[in-house]
Amino acid sequence: MIVFLAGLVLSLPVCANPFETVLANGMKVVVKEDRRAPVVAHMVWYRVGSMDEVDGTSGVAHLLEHMMFKGTPRVGPGEFSKRVAAAGGRDNAFTSRDYTAYFQQVPKEKLGEMMALEADRMRHLNVDPKEFAQEIKVVMEERRLRTEDDPQALLFEQTNAVAFQAHPYRRPVIGWMSDLEHMTAADAKAWYARWYVPNNAILVVSGDVEHEAVFRLARQHYGALKPRVLPARKPQTEPPQRGIRRLVVKGPAELPLVLLGWKAPGITRVDGPVDPFALQMLAAVLDGHDAARLGRHLVRERRLATNVGAAYDALNRGPAMFYVYGSPAPGQTPEALEQALRAEVERIARDGVEVAELERAKAQLIAAQVYKLDSVFGQAMEIGAIEAIGLRHQDIAALQARLEAVTAEQVQAAARVWFGDDSLTVGLLEPQPLAAHAPAAGALRHH
Repeated sequence: MIVFLAGLVLSLPVCANPFETVLANGMKVVVKEDRRAPVVAHMVWYRVGSMDEVDGTSGVAHLLEHMMFKGTPRVGPGEFSKRVAAAGGRDNAFTSRDYTAYFQQVPKEKLGEMMALEADRMRHLNVDPKEFAQEIKVVMEERRLRTEDDPQALLFEQTNAVAFQAHPYRRPVIGWMSDLEHMTAADAKAWYARWYVPNNAILVVSGDVEHEAVFRLARQHYGALKPRVLPARKPQTEPPQRGIRRLVVKGPAELPLVLLGWKAPGITRVDGPVDPFALQMLAAVLDGHDAARLGRHLVRERRLATNVGAAYDALNRGPAMFYVYGSPAPGQTPEALEQALRAEVERIARDGVEVAELERAKAQLIAAQVYKLDSVFGQAMEIGAIEAIGLRHQDIAALQARLEAVTAEQVQAAARVWFGDDSLTVGLLEPQPLAAHAPAAGALRHH
């Protein structure tokens, strides 16, 4: 099942902490001091993801993430992670629709070494054709294992492709298989040259550090990197949907899966409309804790479903979607479950939510965010994700305050506005016999 990230996170208010500066080359540096343990998280976020790709090269952002571990003239292929491990740390990277990020978590005295490694591959990456030929096979295998051999993931991918027609969110982050088959080392090299520049990057450091010392290290290691003019990003606005859309995906599974997705507003400004905050609380009311409505009503009381869920992420560079989904219980039909899922949202639009119910969902959501941030890595993630989509880390407290201020009346009003047929896409996973499915061979390697 696809994992949906929560849209908001909570920052611990400590004076002016985090601290920020901008290097002369345009690279933004944000430092969060946290002295609870002698460790540091070092992250570089590039403001580029799969939404910046063009048709024919889908998946190149994720492929380049893999290639970033293939070496420079100074650091050989595979040596990057070995050096991080030798320093007593761990490292990884991830690509989303909106951004690409690289991180190391190490003892605090190794921070300068991590900056030297990361700055080196920001400028001097080798995109060797032989290394590329090996890595593109790894990515294709990753697509087979994580999407094509996972019917539920395939349903989410196909539903997304039907819901969006013009916006680049219609393309999967990992790319279409045909694009991967025809991708070249030159495609990866061009992507690197176009986007991997300091003026398109954010450096986030959190942990047992002093911010001025981090700023000095950043100037030393990243300051000499030259900026370049970034490509113009043209708006790609999704046209209004003019009716319900439906699709069926066939795949080996024991049970059907029903997926309902409505186009919904995202957060573009801290002082913008309240609806995105109300929709996040609506998702929490439906599926934010063990006693939430969908599980209580449809699984335990009515026994219509074996599992249900709701998901909504308000923080994106592009448009948002609000999902509800579930698998019908044996003897129940997908059609009956679809109607029951829609009825739960309609009930909130008609009758509203109890204040106590809303407060419980709110408390659960906020507690989950506090728990997530009980690490220097979680704090760096919070800052980087906000900055990479175009908001500021200074906005986090205001975003949290707006979420906490959502009223039951605002949740009901949002339910009345955003769940009509004209913005709805319905996907159905139609189970096929499991015996007919031959799993792909091979092990998945990834960063």
